[in-house]
Amino acid sequence: MSLIKSISGIRGTIGGRPGEGLTPVDIVKFASAYGTWLSRRHRGKKLMVVIGRDARRSGRVVSSLVSNTLKSLGIDVTDIGMASTPTVEIAVTGTGADGGIIITASHNPAEWNALKLLNEKGEFLSGADGKELLAIAGSEDFVYAPLDELGSYVHDDSWGSIHIEQVLALELVDREAVSKADFTVAIDCVNSVGGIIVPALLKSLGVKRIVELNTTPDGHFAHNPEPLPANLTEISALTASSGADVGFVVDPDVDRLAIICEDGSMFGEEYTLVAVSDYVLSATPGNTVSNLSSTRALKDVTEKHGGQYFTAAVGEINVVEEMKERGAVIGGEGNGGVIYPELHYGRDAIVGIALFLSHLARSGMSCSELRKTYPDYFMAKKRLDLPEGVSFARILDSVREDFAGHDIDERDGMRIEYANGWVQIRKSNTEPIMRIYAEGPTIEDAENLADRVIGIVKKVK
Repeated sequence: MSLIKSISGIRGTIGGRPGEGLTPVDIVKFASAYGTWLSRRHRGKKLMVVIGRDARRSGRVVSSLVSNTLKSLGIDVTDIGMASTPTVEIAVTGTGADGGIIITASHNPAEWNALKLLNEKGEFLSGADGKELLAIAGSEDFVYAPLDELGSYVHDDSWGSIHIEQVLALELVDREAVSKADFTVAIDCVNSVGGIIVPALLKSLGVKRIVELNTTPDGHFAHNPEPLPANLTEISALTASSGADVGFVVDPDVDRLAIICEDGSMFGEEYTLVAVSDYVLSATPGNTVSNLSSTRALKDVTEKHGGQYFTAAVGEINVVEEMKERGAVIGGEGNGGVIYPELHYGRDAIVGIALFLSHLARSGMSCSELRKTYPDYFMAKKRLDLPEGVSFARILDSVREDFAGHDIDERDGMRIEYANGWVQIRKSNTEPIMRIYAEGPTIEDAENLADRVIGIVKKVK
């Protein structure tokens, strides 16, 4: 059993003992802390919170516990049902809610679930807000409402359609060009909420032929739900064999987007943001932001269009805050997360699909030809369990010593710069592991850099 409490929410495996897994006790406790934090943030106000969930089999139980806990605190609940993370984010601002909770463990396997917490802007909590919430949870300083002040509950399943309508209304979403291109599109939605919203989006864009894989939203994930190449062999083969022009893969809560070329090759998760940014910047030049674990290709594309590229620590809220600071026109994370402020400040695979198809249609190229227009960098992504009895600080000390003489960025773990590449080691925000990412001009260079760091870690006692 696993339970991870962090500034971004609570995440764990379903079942077990309280405090060791995501049990009803832990769900109620954390939902109570969130509701209490909201009441202190908006003192004297009658509060309303939007909740939504992905298709995980535990989702209905967790959702019921969350909604009834919030009602017990005197908070009104608008439940938008099965919905993507970006849909919930849009619904928060669209309803004028005071906050939101997305019940999803994102790319984690089916036995996991989580509460992802939003403020009144439909954005994830800041570090300071998250620490305050954790302190409330730790003290269990909750006061529940008397009978006559209990919160209300309404169900509203219209927000998926509203989300699509808002995407279609964006100036750079060219529905006419996409429809004229007459694309055949293959999709893999890992049997979660993408199976509802992605086909609906494509039909609204004028796509007539959709080749569907894993689009039944029943939570029975057909493969590891993280959209990495090793997990995408079936959709890759299907895209090529079906004659599709492009394939799209989303994770269970539809905030990450991976793209498959018409020949079954990977466009590259890192290049989702690169391609969409290239399209956006061609029409609206400006600055971009991605996290420290993302490809340098975004920097190259940004500078090509006369803008400046900036980095942020891993985590959506960190990228969002940096985007606001730099006035970025687009940003995101190299894991396929596209943040387009014209719609909202949140990773959104739906807007990513719409902008990419517009780009592809206007380019007149095949998907693989479009990919060849971008600089080639190769990334190695590896993970290690945190060694028992060894602090992460000691690990970083050893890495720092071994890479003495290199430029080192320590905003998020440690990133070591090379003239033609970089390597980063950081603790995961969502799992009890370390992530080691490296990028270089060849995959061999990247692998060697990552393996060098892994070798250092394994020697730390």
